[in-house]
Amino acid sequence: MHGLMLFYATHPFWVWLAVGAVFLAVEVATGTGWLLWPAASALLVGLLTLAVQPGPPVELGLFAVLTIATTYLARRFLRPVLDAGNPDLNDPSLRLVGRDGEALDGFANGKGRVFVDGKEWAAVAPEGVAPAAGQKVQVVAVEGAVLTVR
Repeated sequence: MHGLMLFYATHPFWVWLAVGAVFLAVEVATGTGWLLWPAASALLVGLLTLAVQPGPPVELGLFAVLTIATTYLARRFLRPVLDAGNPDLNDPSLRLVGRDGEALDGFANGKGRVFVDGKEWAAVAPEGVAPAAGQKVQVVAVEGAVLTVR
């Protein structure tokens, strides 16, 4: 432990760089977006220690303030932009809108089953439109796990 404290006392930049690298490695492994800012803050504190060695209490305080500030500013101003063509990457059912399919059975009371994109889905059809078995349909909307077809 004495050796680590001696290393920190003589080379604080490398310690802060290592702290930033650990945060960055965990961020890359998890992909949350929350640990990127502590990693950047550790780098900034490391650069500060190259110019001026303020001491551990000031460095830790600065690291805490920078982490809070950069995380807040990033969450406030760097919001992800959703692409209208691909609304949600993690919800594959939303990508079905506009796809063609086939009615498996005749629709009764506006409800039936369709085969779209290699899977069977529950579907509803607007009033007055009841696809027959084997008829081609197109997905116009998705609500939960139920497709609206025409």
